[in-house]
Amino acid sequence: MSNYTVSNIGQNAGSGSTTASFLKIFSGEVITAFETANSTLDKHLVRTISSGKSAQFPVVGKVTTAAYHTAGNEITGGSVTHNERTISIENLLIAPVFIAKIDEAMSHYDVRSIYSKELGRALANQMDKHVYQNLILNSRASAAAPQAAGQAIIDADFVTNASSAAASIFSAAEKLDAADVPAEDRYCAVAPATYYNLIQGTTVINRDWGGSGSYSDGKVLKVAGINIVPTNNLPSTNITSGVAQGSSTNFAGNFSTTVGCVWQKNAVGTVKLMDLSTEMEYQIQRQGTLMVAKYAMGHAPLNPICSIEIKTA
Repeated sequence: MSNYTVSNIGQNAGSGSTTASFLKIFSGEVITAFETANSTLDKHLVRTISSGKSAQFPVVGKVTTAAYHTAGNEITGGSVTHNERTISIENLLIAPVFIAKIDEAMSHYDVRSIYSKELGRALANQMDKHVYQNLILNSRASAAAPQAAGQAIIDADFVTNASSAAASIFSAAEKLDAADVPAEDRYCAVAPATYYNLIQGTTVINRDWGGSGSYSDGKVLKVAGINIVPTNNLPSTNITSGVAQGSSTNFAGNFSTTVGCVWQKNAVGTVKLMDLSTEMEYQIQRQGTLMVAKYAMGHAPLNPICSIEIKTA
């Protein structure tokens, strides 16, 4: 009986290593899953650094005075207040999984593609949680020239009453306008229950009232010009330990009354030292494959006036 010719699906151009393309596929699936699951990456300031442990974000105040000029008088100029915010890199955040060779051999379906997507989602969700925590902490920050203090809105019925929730979002828009916060790139994060209450209230999607969204599709696009983001990653507990608080405890806080957050893109910043990357290695001594997705980033508040916490008490 003759031997079969093996078609090595991981081999490139029919030669070389029989697993050459597996890591590329794995990495691509992780990155795709990360980008799909992440809801905050394009909604705040992100900066990449090639080395170092922190990065500075300059803060420049407003030119607040104007005056009539008298011919012949010297124009001396005015002063603008400057400051800076420093964002430090947290410890390496990893999402690992180990696949035993014997288990993979007995499995009747491809587990690697499933695991790779789950690794990407795990890191995306954790990044979202950290960014949302910083958005809330930003809204609680005190004034530091040239920036004003953050603000909050109390709404005991925000989660259960669509009209009350919409009114609070309009109130947040008013506060942002009053503080001269740019009208573009504004967002509001709410829990799914609040999101679907807004839709069922119908006011915010009623075309007669200038609403945007769809009752049949279950979507509400904007309220008061603010993009609505449904998420399970908004903090809702008192965070004092674990990964959620950050490796330097910068993200800890009591969020037990938090039910929403309205912000503009300049509210929070992220610094990337090691962007999302992956490693995969077969370990002979353990007879299995270790798959790791990882990143090294830091997050921190930038401008308190650009975010508003919505809370029940």
